[in-house]
Amino acid sequence: MEQSIGGRVQNVLIEDEVKKSYLDYAMSVIVGRALPDVRDGLKPVHRRILFAMHELGMSHDKPYKKCARIVGEVLGKFHPHGDVAVYDTLVRMAQDFTMRYELIDGQGNFGSVDGDRPAAMRYTEARLSKLAMELLRDIDKETVNFTNNFDNTLQEPVVMPSRFPNLLVNGSSGIAVGMATNIPPHNLTEVIDGINAYLDDPEISINKLMKYIKGPDFPTGGIIMGMEGIQDAYNTGKGVIRIRGKAFIEETKLGKSQIVVNEIPFQVNKSRLIEKIAELVREKKIPDISDLRDESDKSGMRIVIEIKRDFNPRVVLNQLLKHTQLQESFGIIMLALVDGVPRTLDLKSMLRYYVDYQVEVITRRTKFELKKAEERAHILEGLLIALSNLDEVINLIKTSKTVPEARERLTKRFKLSEIQAQAILDMRLQRLTGLEREKIAKEHEDLVKEIAKLKAILTDPGKVIELIRKELNEIKKEYGDDRRTIMTAESSDIEVEETIPEENVVIAVTHSGYIKRLPVDTYRKQRRGGRGVLGMDLKENDFVEHLFISTTHHYVLFFSNRGKVYRLKVHELPVGSRISRGQAAINLLPFMPGERIKAIFTTREFEEGEYIVMITKKGIIKKTAMNDYDSSRRDGIIAISLQEKDELIDVRRTDGKRNLIVVTKLGKAIKFKEVDARPMGRTAMGVIAIKLSAGDEVVGMDIADDSHDLLVVSSEGYGKRTPFSEYPLQTRGGKGVKTFRITKEKGHISGMSSARTNEEIMIISNDAILIRIPVSSVKKLGRDTMGVKLMNLTDDRKVASFAKVSVEED
Repeated sequence: MEQSIGGRVQNVLIEDEVKKSYLDYAMSVIVGRALPDVRDGLKPVHRRILFAMHELGMSHDKPYKKCARIVGEVLGKFHPHGDVAVYDTLVRMAQDFTMRYELIDGQGNFGSVDGDRPAAMRYTEARLSKLAMELLRDIDKETVNFTNNFDNTLQEPVVMPSRFPNLLVNGSSGIAVGMATNIPPHNLTEVIDGINAYLDDPEISINKLMKYIKGPDFPTGGIIMGMEGIQDAYNTGKGVIRIRGKAFIEETKLGKSQIVVNEIPFQVNKSRLIEKIAELVREKKIPDISDLRDESDKSGMRIVIEIKRDFNPRVVLNQLLKHTQLQESFGIIMLALVDGVPRTLDLKSMLRYYVDYQVEVITRRTKFELKKAEERAHILEGLLIALSNLDEVINLIKTSKTVPEARERLTKRFKLSEIQAQAILDMRLQRLTGLEREKIAKEHEDLVKEIAKLKAILTDPGKVIELIRKELNEIKKEYGDDRRTIMTAESSDIEVEETIPEENVVIAVTHSGYIKRLPVDTYRKQRRGGRGVLGMDLKENDFVEHLFISTTHHYVLFFSNRGKVYRLKVHELPVGSRISRGQAAINLLPFMPGERIKAIFTTREFEEGEYIVMITKKGIIKKTAMNDYDSSRRDGIIAISLQEKDELIDVRRTDGKRNLIVVTKLGKAIKFKEVDARPMGRTAMGVIAIKLSAGDEVVGMDIADDSHDLLVVSSEGYGKRTPFSEYPLQTRGGKGVKTFRITKEKGHISGMSSARTNEEIMIISNDAILIRIPVSSVKKLGRDTMGVKLMNLTDDRKVASFAKVSVEED
């Protein structure tokens, strides 16, 4: 191949020319376009936009200017490329769903998370954000080097002072030649805390740094599943994390379930996500979805996915996570330019390079300020000399024919520099007043102190470090915020507790197996003897069988009539309204035909030294260590082995040292020591708690604390309290003593519980009428009595069950 060089033709090998030209192109893309600098986290185009806006005086407290003007300024002075590329970059720096901390304060249509294009640059306006000013702070104090622009007519900064660690805080992404970078954004507060830890101990390990910088924090929130990818990225510079959108299940007024998505993974297009879900429904890959709506507005994102009646919404959610971008992988490549060379960096290296750069910025700024202070002090010293010899100075100036002569005579007479002599000549007459002379002296005194302070900073590296720490903490205080992205330890977790706020809820389970949860304050208080409010819109002959208070972060253990136990988290239960029925248990739990819920137990942890005590309808009791039931098998585990025609009816959590009381339907009660029932294995059958008469059966069991009362409620709405101290302590396996006088008018016992006067109870009839009354309004009577009226019942209405409400929790 022939090549013209300086007017002559020279033969070169085409292979060599291609290599050289491609390498030049590659380096131009790597250094000048695609990769950020480790010091300020900016690419050239970002840096030029911010600097051009700074030069235009477009600070956060100034009026907005048209984006077209900004783009023109950048193109004409610093970045001679396409206007679309510059405008797109400006737009991204203004998008709150792209930047964790926006560097541009935009006004107008700057696009949306749906992928909508921004309005044309002639319509939109912008200015620097307040935080962006921290990137530019001190740029006019010789803190950074400047270089010629593309036509050598202007100067532009090589790097920004970057008074906060922008590379980690806002992240960066770009594709160069043969390499790419994809640095996720982080929380400003956490990153500055990490830098403080590094400043305290430069030898700190990456694992210790991760106590402060916990992981990426995306502007769109979401959930990072598992820590392994984050640890890989922070230790090696490369890793893959999984981001999951935030979704929760709620129940509609019509009793159907729906999945609500309020956060999606970073860089996922919401419209395309919805289109993909619709496509999966059309292709019958997810046939359980009946409706799909985008209810997002200015208050936030809300994608509603309605599930067909009697279908399990958790199964649908799992399918969405598997087949759509509701769960997405994010490949982390922490590649940045270090001294103009691309390098893959671990977390500690990124902090080290930033701190080293800030030491340089602070040092250069201090030298600049020292230089200015010394120059000013030098002038003030000359002025003070002149003021001390005022008459002579005035006379000398008056007798001089020209300014140069006066300057020369002042220099020689008072041994001044030319700068000092000129300052004296330039001094206005008003400076000769006594007050002005005091101001000059005070200014000089302050400058002397400032010079000493600046020199101390330059001679003591420790003072530079403390200055960096101080200024970073000021930025943290001003701009720091809470983490948006939640992280979970287990990458296989499907239900994420951290997405659910911890709050008290009422959990209701009907006799036919419908379950729901709803806020505890849904039910208002009423006086004893009231008619109540409608609790649930139930099917005919159904009634509420279990109603209790828990929190969204507890486990729920469902004990079935067949002696099995199933485990869910409270926040996995469907959310319902006061009158809604809930969701069928068969769609939540893998029940066998004929199996139904008989007892429910909630707990936060499965601790050593605690026990689960169970009682059956035939009076069989069994005690098993709590941690034996710490299993997450979705198909349930054996809780107790049952005799033929027996059922499990109640469960209590104990410490193994309590007294227990068992109450029967026909009004018998037996109190005995819990130690009488030795601990048994999970699959054991148990021992006899009470000998039952013909036609009798156990209705409940509780812990018998002598400071509490036994509260019983009959099927006809009568109830009473009796102190536990009135019940003799017997040996397990006896017939017990009377606890309620059974009559046709008063009915048999429907339920029992330990109670205190500062608690309240919810009484539920078999047709779902509910009343809430304080325990203190229930009369305290002896064992062999009939009780007082608690709830007015009409027709064939009977009391089905009741549950306590703690006043402290309410």
